[in-house]
Amino acid sequence: MTPASPEEPKASILVVEDDNAILQLVMTTLRFTGYRATGVATGREALAVIRNESFDLLLLDVNLPDIDGFSICSRLRSGGDITPVIFLTARDDPDDLRTGFTGGGDDYITKPFSLEELLLRTEAVLRRSRPQDTTTSQLICGDLTLDEAAFRVWRGNEEIFLSPTEFRLLRYLMLNQDRVLSKQQILEHVWDYGYAGEPTAVETYISYLRRKLDDRDTQLIHTVRGFGYSLRSPDHQPSRS
Repeated sequence: MTPASPEEPKASILVVEDDNAILQLVMTTLRFTGYRATGVATGREALAVIRNESFDLLLLDVNLPDIDGFSICSRLRSGGDITPVIFLTARDDPDDLRTGFTGGGDDYITKPFSLEELLLRTEAVLRRSRPQDTTTSQLICGDLTLDEAAFRVWRGNEEIFLSPTEFRLLRYLMLNQDRVLSKQQILEHVWDYGYAGEPTAVETYISYLRRKLDDRDTQLIHTVRGFGYSLRSPDHQPSRS
């Protein structure tokens, strides 16, 4: 690794890890490569710090001594906080990972992990969570509107609050509305660094979006069995007689 030049930090990251050796190593690595890193060892400390300070990314250990990382992430999402979250976890059971993604996580790193992997995933999540340019651009599908520059979504007059990964998934569906997208296509475009995780992550996030967007008469997200998913405008949906 090459040390970063002394300039404005690339991003502000909160590291929540109860193993002090891992905590110090991760923070040193992040600072060495140009990030501003803050570290705490418990869930309660993390929630207290987040209340008083803004971060660009949370690196969140799952197995904390007081509040587990999944619960912390769920609390933040339920309160409207969409700060990207990468879970640090020794768990690799699909049910545990599904719990993390359903609760609003954006990625996970399984322990033990390499520092290179940590930096690659950190950069990828930060890149995905930021607008590509400053040009105001809106995507529209029926009564669904997505503002790319402001990172805001509405269905009709109701604003819908999405996590960064949910936002990216919806954006990709809207850019390709009325087309059928496979799980592999979605993985490659939403998890853009060659994500090799479970395809169930796509199912989980599609389900999460449906709960937020499709709890009304006209559903927009459709499953095409054997092929994938499609976001369809009302004008392109088959009529029901």
